[in-house]
This record gives sequence, structure tokens and C-alpha cells, in this order.
Amino acid sequence: MCGLALTACAKTDGPGAAPSPGQQQGPVKIGISLPLTGDFSEPGKGIQEGYQVWADRVNAKGGLLGRKVELIFRDDASDPNRVSSDYESLITQDKVDLVFGPFSSRLVIPAAKVAESYGMVFVEPAGAAKEVFEQGFERLFYAAPAIADDHYDYLADHLIKLPEDQRPKTAAYASLDDPFAQGTAYGLRDRLAEAGIKTVVDEVYPPETTDFSPIAAKIAAAKPDLVVGGTQFEDSVGLVRALQELKVQPKLAAFSTGPTLAEFPDAVKGAAEHIVSPVGWSAASTFTGNEEMVGRYKEMFGGPANEDAANGYTVGQIIEAAVTAAGCADPSKECQDKLTEHIRQGTFDTVVGPLSFDDKGRPEQAHMIQQYVDGRIEIVLPEQAKTADFVYPKQAW
Repeated sequence: MCGLALTACAKTDGPGAAPSPGQQQGPVKIGISLPLTGDFSEPGKGIQEGYQVWADRVNAKGGLLGRKVELIFRDDASDPNRVSSDYESLITQDKVDLVFGPFSSRLVIPAAKVAESYGMVFVEPAGAAKEVFEQGFERLFYAAPAIADDHYDYLADHLIKLPEDQRPKTAAYASLDDPFAQGTAYGLRDRLAEAGIKTVVDEVYPPETTDFSPIAAKIAAAKPDLVVGGTQFEDSVGLVRALQELKVQPKLAAFSTGPTLAEFPDAVKGAAEHIVSPVGWSAASTFTGNEEMVGRYKEMFGGPANEDAANGYTVGQIIEAAVTAAGCADPSKECQDKLTEHIRQGTFDTVVGPLSFDDKGRPEQAHMIQQYVDGRIEIVLPEQAKTADFVYPKQAW
């Protein structure tokens, strides 16, 4: 029965229609726990939408191996303990055939431990912290171009190669106490520090922080050339507003995740211009299935797709390719082994570009750098992907 609010149910054929052999087996049930409330609810809902767009496309063409896809969602409320029990329940009680990962490294690690204990392949859209890949997981794969530490590599390369008189001398870092957020900020920090760019502020704040004025005051006093935030959405907005209020004027401001969401420019009240972020996806790219995904997302949700939705969709593309190659979609050890091995050895054409994985499930590609230029999101790095020139220094707030 399709009465559960968090369940995307399979479409049924008309009365009297003879089901295919695949449909006689019932739908392919995919279990997913996401932070639909709590600290990570904004990106969590984006991931959910990406999963739904993928399932809609697959079902429109007949499903996986002739079986319709049914997504079964749980809301983990951004709680690591709850996400564990969610996956336990999905696997043992709902008897799902496959599982997709949640959002945030904090939730991916406990979720993956459960999936691993049941021998389930675990492709996840948003667990990029290095700790994720230090747990000994054998069935986990991160469906994005790069892990957190490498997100800013193109920006680091560009800044380090600037002429001496243009290169920034100092940088301030403020990061959410979260493995992914810190990984992005500190990956850039370490690269720049090695090149002689001095760290003058290094602050870590808890997820519940709402007042960013003390951190902004420290940054204002240090007068850094660069301000880097290891952020999600709400804290990126809070930091920008606090810095703007104190008239902090860095040559460059970089924030992870937050500025990639469509709500960001309005939330920071016009302060988005020239802010940069690492981004694993662009709506304008010609990667496999991207145009279709963007169009289907708009039809389903009435607005432009975002990176979180693209990351969720990418998980679906990888699993779809693996299921097709393996010829199975069930929780048996034989099937899960086939799916795992195919993903480990394969290269996949996705909306974020070609993806392949190392022996720890880490992607082997790189993130692009986006920047707001004349009010629009443009890709400014690397050179071969850019849609506009990188603006540095940024305009004043």
C-alpha cells in the first residue's frame, strides 16, 4: 500500500495487464535513511529529490531488470544513532533489496557499518571525510568526483601559482565541527600553508552555533587576505552575514556546500558576489544523463536542480549500471558480491562526469570551483571546464 508519506511507491500497470517475469518478483525495494529534519535537513532533502528523480526515470523505462523501483525513506533527524537503527530496520524488517547512503560523513560511517555487517553494497552521495575511508569498509563507494580533502585542489593550485606580488599572504579558517566540513577547509589550509600562506585564524564551532559574531570578530581583527569556511548551508549564511556586518574585506571568500544551493544568494542578502565553492556538478555540463536529469527535476519539483540532487542521482546511475551488468538486484551474498565487484572495477558515466574508485571506495577524480560572477554561478576552475574567468580579488561587501 502506498500510504507512507516517506515512501515513493512503484507505479502499477493497468487492470488486466500481464506482468513481466521481473514484475512478478515484485518491486526492487531500496532502503534509504536521510536527514530530512535536523542540522542537515536542507541538503538531505536535496539528496532525497535526486533519488526520486532517478527512480522516476528508471520506472518510466520499465524499472531495473523489468522490476519497478520502490524507494523506502526513513528520517534519521541528523542523528548518527538513529541512522544506524534505520538501516538495521530497513534491512531486517523491510527486507530491502538494496540500500543507498545518507548525507554527511557523520551519518555515513554508522550507516555503512550496518550495511557492511549485512554484506550490502553501499554507494553514498555525501560522505567525503577521510575518516569514512579509514574504517576498513569493503563495500562502500563515494559517488562524487573527490573526497573532502581534495575538494579545493584546483583553487589551491591556482593561488599558489599566482605571481608573488598577487599571491595571498594570510588566511583565516572557520569550520563546522563535522568531518566533511573540516576536511574541505583543512585540505585547502594544508596546501596553502605548505606554500607559505600563513594561517592567522583557525576556529571550529559546534553544529548548533547560530551566533557567528565572535568568530567574525576574530577574523576582522586578523585582516586576512582569504576567508575559508568549512560549512554546510545555515552556518555559511551565518558566517557571511557576520563578516559583512563587521565589514571584513578579504581578497577571496570560500565556503563549502552552502553557496552551491539556490537559496544562498537570497539568504545572504546580496553578498554572494565572487564567493567561491568547490562543486562536483554543473547544470550546464554535458555529462551523461545530465540534461535529462535537470529537465526531469524541474518537472517534478518546479525549480532548478542542485548539486545535492545531482549527487543522489549519481548514486542511482552507478547502482543501475551495476545491477544491469550483474543481472541481479537482491540482498543475497552472491548478488551483493557481484554488484560490489562490478563497482570496484568499473568506470561509470554519470551526471558528475566519469567516476572510478580506488581500493577504499574513494573517487579518483576532482571537483570544479564555482564562483558567483555578475549574480550567476559560473565554473572558473579548472581552465578546461570554465564558463567564466576567475575574479580575484573579490568585490567589497
